[in-house]
Parts: sequence; C-alpha cells; structure tokens
Amino acid sequence: MKSVSISGSPRANVGKTDAKALRNAKLVPCVLYGGKEQVHFSVPSADFKNLIYTPLVHTVDLDIAGKKYHAIVQETQFHPLHDYLVHVDFLEIVAGKPVVMELPVKTSGTSPGVRNGGKLSKKLKTLRAKGLVEKMPDEVTIAIDKMEIGNTVRVGDIKLDGITFLNASNVTVISVDVTRAVAAETPAAAAAKAPAPAAAKAPATAAKAPAKK
Repeated sequence: MKSVSISGSPRANVGKTDAKALRNAKLVPCVLYGGKEQVHFSVPSADFKNLIYTPLVHTVDLDIAGKKYHAIVQETQFHPLHDYLVHVDFLEIVAGKPVVMELPVKTSGTSPGVRNGGKLSKKLKTLRAKGLVEKMPDEVTIAIDKMEIGNTVRVGDIKLDGITFLNASNVTVISVDVTRAVAAETPAAAAAKAPAPAAAKAPATAAKAPAKK
C-alpha cells in the first residue's frame, strides 16, 4: 500500500475557539491516537488533496514538529453546508495490531451477462476491512468474467488472506441485472422457439347425392 507524507504543527490550545481560528487560516485541526500518546496538531487543508480527495487508500507518514508517526486516516468530518474539511482523526499504526480501513471495490474482466444485454451494478463502492496493515491490499478486485445475467457476488463470497470484512456477509457487492430490453426479448425468443400450431384440417367434402332419374 502506498504512503503519503504530511507535515503538521502541534496545537498550542485545544478547543472550539482555537479550531475556528485554524479553519479561518485554512488549516485543518487533527488528532492522532492509538499509540503511546495522543497528539493534537493542524495541517494545511491543501495537503489533504492526495489523501482525502481520492478513491485510493494510503497509509500516512506524519511529521509533527520533527516527530515521526506511521498512521492511517480513521475518520473525516466535513462542514454540513459548505462541504469543506473541518477535522481529521488519524490512527497510529502499531506493529501486530489490526486496523480497520475502507477498501475500494474494482472489477476485472468482461461479464458474458453484460455482453448478452445485462447491466453490471456495483452495489458497494468500498468494503470495510480489518487486518494488519501489511496485509491490506490497495483495492478489492472482483473477477466478473464468469458472471451471467442474474449472478451476484456477496461479501461472504470474497476471501482475502488475513483480511476480515466487517460488512454483513449477505450484502450484495456486484450483480449482473436483467434490463428491460432483455426482459422484453425473452418472451419473444420463447415464442419464436415454440412449435407452430398444426394446420387445421379442411372439413370433409359432403358426398354428392345421387342424381334423380
């Protein structure tokens, strides 16, 4: 898994007033926890471009006033109206301790069901996974080259060594759905294959009455 480097500055004060002042200065209040100490710091909002505003998953190399930490983003908070980043929680990576991450879902191959008119539907864009960081893949890739119309892949069908998925096992991740065009063609195709009805026999010709003498 790739890593992104971010430098932060320790926060002298922790509180709503300080946090508001930081945001006005285009800085994002952050906290790092999960290790030996909890660290409050701030990071320029522009530095999150390649970490938060991307579908990719990364670990983070934090440099806070010269102290180095290895972490992951655990939670982000955005302004409810203006949708800008207002707070980020980082979880320090500790050797031998599992972490929870949201992994993007990708597909590989071409579905025969799609070639036959079905529609590929991705029900989940990410999967919540638990495991050691060194076991975490960059993404969860699902092969669809054998999926016909009506086939589904559920969370419980996906197996990765050392990874446990926290989504319900019966939740559908990928499906190949029937489209209206396919549904409309099915009765027509069935009718075309049906044997033609037997031709009705012509009524027997009535015997001619004998001529009168």
